[in-house]
Amino acid sequence: MRMLLPFHILAGCLGLVSGFIALYAAKGAATHRKSGILFVCVMLPMAVTGLLISAIEGVAPAINIPTALLTFYLVTTSLTTVRPVAVSRWLDLAGMRLAFALTVLCVVLGVRAIGIGGAEAGMAYPLALFGGVAFAGALGDRRMIKAGGVRGASRLKRHLWRMSFALALATMAFFLGQADVFPKPLRIMPLLALPMLSVLATMFFWMWRLRARTRLERRAAILAPQAVQEL
Repeated sequence: MRMLLPFHILAGCLGLVSGFIALYAAKGAATHRKSGILFVCVMLPMAVTGLLISAIEGVAPAINIPTALLTFYLVTTSLTTVRPVAVSRWLDLAGMRLAFALTVLCVVLGVRAIGIGGAEAGMAYPLALFGGVAFAGALGDRRMIKAGGVRGASRLKRHLWRMSFALALATMAFFLGQADVFPKPLRIMPLLALPMLSVLATMFFWMWRLRARTRLERRAAILAPQAVQEL
């Protein structure tokens, strides 16, 4: 498993770089598409290798295994939202079930951490976050499957928040989970949390822009027939 560690680190670094480029690039442009594809290509193996290393070597499995599974789920379902494949429905069902199972797993591990107490109890906070994200994803999958798909602005929002949270998880794992690798003057919690917070802030900004654009398009659609009648 130690042979996987350099590959895991390299994939993680490439994922961070490509993810930030995709997040801040103009949406739909070539830079956004290419960096987004690279992000997917490195994040999926990064999640798998992280899962294997954590499970076999026993490296904080209670937090690393849920993180790896959630990252894999978010990246996969985000990709199939904008690039559907022949087995998309099967993947949607499998993803929904995985997300619900992850929610239960995070709740169980969080309650266990609180029961143990001490420093271990602090793990309940990220587990609660992961469980909440997994539950929101599962509910979104359920609505999408019942509706027979997702279109328009809803499709873009689904893709955006899932990719952004996957990037936020990778950023948190690198800057907060590996804080010891940074020089002592930089080991300041608000400073190390800044990259993750910037990802979430940018995600909410793009979500707001999508919502505002949708409102304008709806208003234009309502006003257009009225303008024609006046002519």
